[in-house]
Order: sequence, then structure tokens, then C-alpha cells
Amino acid sequence: MSTTTTATPSASVRRGAISTPRSRMVALARAELTLFGRNKGTLIAALFVPLVLPFSVKSTAKEMDLAGAGLTTGTLMLPAAVGFSLLFAVYSALVGVFVVRREELVLKRLRTGELRDVEILTGSATPALLSGLAQSLLLAVGCAVLLDLSAPSAIHLSVLGLLLGLVMCAALAAVTASFTRTGESAQVTPLPFMFVSMLGSGMFVPLEMLPDRLASVCELLPMTPVINLVRGGWTGDLSGAETLGAVATAVAWTVLALFAVRRRFRWEPRH
Repeated sequence: MSTTTTATPSASVRRGAISTPRSRMVALARAELTLFGRNKGTLIAALFVPLVLPFSVKSTAKEMDLAGAGLTTGTLMLPAAVGFSLLFAVYSALVGVFVVRREELVLKRLRTGELRDVEILTGSATPALLSGLAQSLLLAVGCAVLLDLSAPSAIHLSVLGLLLGLVMCAALAAVTASFTRTGESAQVTPLPFMFVSMLGSGMFVPLEMLPDRLASVCELLPMTPVINLVRGGWTGDLSGAETLGAVATAVAWTVLALFAVRRRFRWEPRH
């Protein structure tokens, strides 16, 4: 999930060549996109794994009483597919990007030029964010068509959940990268959060089918509000209070992650 090729955006960010934050981030994002396309391991993990995992959800769904929970195979698989894209194409991929760029001194060199810290992180994350967005939309449309889902009742909730998930996963990736030592360990450190999210945020097992006390705890996990908003946008079952609660939880995790990045993110190699 990491890459060993050194990014070389310096030609695009020379003083005088870039005059606005937007153009600087675009130049950096273009360089990152080139490296992203060259790394086969990252491409497979980010693009193909999320396409396969929803089929495992479908096989698991056959053994559940989804009707008793007010769900269908489609309303279970579609949010799960979006969640897989966010975890693999955004979170896991970005942990590797941030760590490898730091260890190769790319981030340190970028800070000596015109780029600001937020521009460096945003530009570096843009290819993964665009990949996760495109993949989520593709999977959502594919699930809706193949599983014969009806039109979403509140599409704005699904869009909101997806956007919150993209920002939150990018911020959490930067937090994870801050205590990841090497590019090799970047393949391991994202796993706890990914496993907890897949098992406890309603991707494989809906929270409605968990014991009440366990479900209450799982509702506080970072990915749970994203899954609930995406699913609620399709089913229309979320009340106003539930929607506000999900948004508040997602925003709280995002703010907490951004605060941690500001305080703990490392720009130079760990020794």
C-alpha cells in the first residue's frame, strides 16, 4: 500500500512558477497522481479490493434476517461498498503516501518552498480523495442497478455522509502516519482501524442486529455515522435527531483528527 518512488514536484512549485494556493496544490496533486498510477501495489489495494469485498457482504447477508431489521441486501451492500472505498482507497492509501513522502524527505523539502503545511497535505491527499470519490459513486450506482434498489429517498444525506467520510478518512490517515515509522509498517498500522470499522460500523453486520449496549458503543465509532448517513439517504429512515447525531459524531471525529494532525504530525523521518 506504500510506494518507494520519490515524488519530485519541485519543478512545479519553484518560487515564481506558482502564485496561488490552488495552483500550488494542483501541481503537487498532479505529481502525486503520477506516482499513484505507477505503484501497482497501491492501485490493487485501493481500486480492486473494494470492488471485491462487497461480494463477501452479500454472502454474509444471506444468513441474516435483514427483513426483521428493516433492511435489504441492497441497503446493506451499498453503504458497505462506500465504506470499503473510503477505508482502502483513501485511509489506507494515504497512510502509505504520507509515511513514504516523509521518510524520503519529500515533505521536509516541500516545506522550504512556497507551499504551506495545509497545502502540502491537501495536495498530497487529492489523488486518493478523487479516487475514493469516483469509486464510491461507481459502486453506489452499480449496487443500485444490480440489486434493483429504488431511488434514494434523501440523496443529500448520502452525499453528506460520503463527503464527511472523505475528509475524516484523510485526517485519520495523517494521524496514523504520524506514529508509523516506515513504509513497510504503513501496511500494518492502518489495519486495526480498518478491522474495527468493518466489523463495528455496520458494514458486515447492521447495528440493528447487535445487542443494544454493543450497538450504542459502535454508534460512536468514526465510520458508523458515515455508513448510517449513506444508508439513511437511500432508505429515508433517519429521523432529524438521528441525522444530527450522525453528523455531530462525524464532525467531532474529524475535528479531533485535525487537531491531532496539527499537534503531532511529523514532517521529518522518525529515528
